[in-house]
Formats: sequence, structure tokens, C-alpha cells
Amino acid sequence: MTGDHQTLALVLFSVFIAVTLGITTWVSRNRHGSAEEFYAGGRLFSPLENGFAIAGDYMSAASFLGISGLIALYGYDGMLYSVGFLVAWLVVLLLVAELVRNCGRFTLADVVAARMAERPVRIAAGTSSVAVSVLYLVAQMVGAGSLVALLLGGTSEAARSWTVIGVGALMVIYVSLGGMRATTWIQIVKAVLLMAGTIALTVLVLLRFHGDVNNLLSTAADRSGHGRDFLVPGLRYGGDWTARLDFISLGIALVLGTAGLPHILSRFYTVPTARAARRSVVWSIGLIGSFYLMTIVLGFGAAALIGPAEVRASNASGNTAIPLLALDLGGGAGSTGGTVLFAIVAAVAFATILAVVAGITLASSASVAHDLYSSLRRKHAKRQYSEVTVARFAAAGIGAAAIALGLLARDLNVAFLVGLAFAVAASANLPVLLYSLFWRKFTTRGAVWSVYGGLVPAVLLVLLSPVVSGSPESLFPGVDFHVFPLQNPGVVSIPLGFLAGWIGTVMSAEPPDEARHAEAEVRALTGAGAA
Repeated sequence: MTGDHQTLALVLFSVFIAVTLGITTWVSRNRHGSAEEFYAGGRLFSPLENGFAIAGDYMSAASFLGISGLIALYGYDGMLYSVGFLVAWLVVLLLVAELVRNCGRFTLADVVAARMAERPVRIAAGTSSVAVSVLYLVAQMVGAGSLVALLLGGTSEAARSWTVIGVGALMVIYVSLGGMRATTWIQIVKAVLLMAGTIALTVLVLLRFHGDVNNLLSTAADRSGHGRDFLVPGLRYGGDWTARLDFISLGIALVLGTAGLPHILSRFYTVPTARAARRSVVWSIGLIGSFYLMTIVLGFGAAALIGPAEVRASNASGNTAIPLLALDLGGGAGSTGGTVLFAIVAAVAFATILAVVAGITLASSASVAHDLYSSLRRKHAKRQYSEVTVARFAAAGIGAAAIALGLLARDLNVAFLVGLAFAVAASANLPVLLYSLFWRKFTTRGAVWSVYGGLVPAVLLVLLSPVVSGSPESLFPGVDFHVFPLQNPGVVSIPLGFLAGWIGTVMSAEPPDEARHAEAEVRALTGAGAA
């Protein structure tokens, strides 16, 4: 890329970072340091504000960069991510949003602990939440590295590495200083920028083809090298039974995983009532739905105007399809319009990554402090730290772990990495959440077994899959110790999570606490006694 691209994009990067750091500094001066302020922003956000923040939290680098890249490379099969991410919100709206808001205070563990023995449940749920969050963070780090490598005109490993480190440092600053209030406003600003940028690119793509969607699809198919196969299922997931089962596994993980994501669940606690939580989800569904429809247009637009070969040459996983499309729509390399549009899109994508990593880091640090630390600390220890202090330290530790893993996984597609995070969330968090909310006989042993029974198999199956070894696209392409044939473990690990919860409950010596269940049920349905 030319020096003009670099200069303009870096200026826009700097403006966004300056604005968001300004928000964070302002909020940090006006906070009073309570856990409710740090974790939930004082529960003062309106449904509209929270709806934009949820959309900002959810529309990640995987959505903006990864999905469009997969569609550009694989056509119809890449659309599975768009459909899965959107349909997942129906599960959240119908089963989770209001009940979670009424039952909990800050984290997933609060919901389960409302009717269980607190210590084992909090340790299990906190561990699971941190694991999911770190996996999700890795995807954002990889997206940042791919984006800035393209911006700086090549595949400089040093540039990508320093970008990942810089993003990690910024997210620690946002969370440590500003907490949920600053994170929410960063996400709102980012959601507005992302929607505006996506709408502009979609309109330009459609104008290029004079509004003829059929012509767009035909051109994409012709340019793909696969002909009409580009527009039908099977290009990525239709080769053999393993690929088809992977397709099913990924679809299940995407649809069920959202309801178990810690940073999404934590957003329901930032509004004052359960009704406001439900209205927040309605607002976010409108924003997210329109966004994912546009990613389909952009993905096929990149295939038609850039071509899969050029997209793959820039980034093997397709993560740079959207910036390349922006460059072409603006007039091509060297043109003023191309330079401006490319820089704007790169800045919006970078803003997307920063906002999402801040939200995920906050949720995971809350799990460490509110669930793990509060359960494991010794009550009579000489030195006691507040939860908020521990959460700030935890943000730094989680940031360091995400940076290290992001450097390791930098050649994988970001949407694919998020699919793994969704699989772990659906395996470990969703079963225990649904059982706690709807099964009267559920016990503490069932809750702990449910979490570990989904988490451990999901992580092990990923480690023993082609994602880690055994193929040219693996994390360790030079070795082969994979024994599990699927890339996404959801089809196996999600049922195991539900099964483990049932077995643990049936085998439990303790009787279910009917009184606590009745109390939790009344609170979930009416909001009586909710925080």
C-alpha cells in the first residue's frame, strides 16, 4: 500500500484512539469505584443505548473481516456464519435475556449460584467464562494483525506482532480505567461507525452493478473459478462426510453459542430492568440483522470485483477482503478515492477490534474477580483486595494471554476462530444456564459436571483436531497428532455438556433445594428482588 494509505489510516486510527481514551479518562474521573459501577455501569443505560452497545460488542472483527472473507473465498458456504450469528439472537431473546437480568448481578455464575452451593459453581462457571473469553479475544487479535499488515504494505511479522501487542495494551487501559461505562460508550461509537461504513460500502457495491443482484452473483461465480458451484452448498463443507458433519457442528455452535458468551450476558446487567434488557435485545437484533445481510453483499462483491485469488494472495484466510474491496470501490490503488475509502474502512475495522476486545476483557476480568477470587480467597488472610482491584489486575493478565495466543494463531481466519469460541460457550455455559433456569431438580453437582463436562471435551477436541496439527493451515503444520477429524467440536461437546449435567444431577446425593428454586423462579419471572 502507498504512503498515502498509511498516513491517512494512521491519522484516523489515532483520532479514534484519542476519542476513546478521552471517554475513558472522563469516565474514570467521575466513577466512585463500586463493583456495580465497574461491572455494570451503574445500570443506568437505556434500552436504545444498550442495544447499540450489544450490537457493537457482537459485530466483531470476525463479522466485518472474517465472514466477508469466507464468502469471497467459498461463496454460499461462507454465508453459514452470517445466518448462524443472526439466528442465535432468537435463542437469546426467547430464553435468556429477561431471566438472566432478573436472576444475576454481574456474571453467569450469579444466575447459577442463585439456587446452588456458591463456591464450586462460581469456580466452574468462572473458569469456563475466562476460557471462552480468551478464545474470542484471540480472534480479534488475529484480525488486528492482518489489517495492519495489509495497511503497512506487506506481511511484516514484526508489524503484525507489534499491532497485537498494541491492541492488547489499549484494551487493558480501557477496562482498568473506565470499566463498563467507558466500554459501553466505546461500543456505541464503534457500532455507529461500523454501520455507517458497512452501509456506504454496500451501496457502492450495488451501484457498481446498477442494483442488479443477479449480475453481482453471476460475476462472483465467474470470477471464482468454480462457476455455479460457488453459489450452491458444498464448496467448503461438501467434500465428504467429515466436511458435512463439520458444517452441522459449526451451525449448532453458532446458533447456541451466543447465549453462553460472557460478554453478551454481562450487557443485560447494564440496564435497570428485565423489560429494558428485552428491549435492548430487540434493538440489537435490528442492527445486527441488517449488518449481516450487508456482509453477504460485501462478500460476494469482493469475489466479483477483487476475485478470490487476489484476496487469498493478500491473506490466505480472506481476512483482508473488505479493505481490498474498499480500495477498488474508491477508484483503485493510487486514486484519492481509493486511498480515502481504504483508510476509513481500515480505521472502522480497527475501531471494531478495540471496542470488542474491551468488552470481552471486562467480562472475563469480572469472572476472575467476582467468581474465582471471591470464592478462592481466604477470609482471614492478612491482605484483602477489593473485587474491582482484582478485576483490573486480571484484565492485564488476560490481555497478556490473549496477546500470546494471538501471535500464535495469526494465520487462521478470524470467523473460524470465533466459531471455536462459540462451540466452547455452547458446550460449557449454555447447558448449566438453561438447566438452572428451567429444571427444578437441578443440583450443585449437576451444575459443576455440566460446566466441566462441556468445557473439557470442547478444549481437548480442539487440541486434537486439524486446527492445531495435521494440515497446512494448522497452528503447528509441521507435526500431526490430531485424532479428532472435525475442526469444530460442537456436535460432540455440546450434547456432552447437557448429558454431564443430567448425569451429575441424577447421581447427586444432595436433594434439590425446592425452596431456593421456587425463589429463583419467582425472581426470574417477575423481577422481585432483582439487583
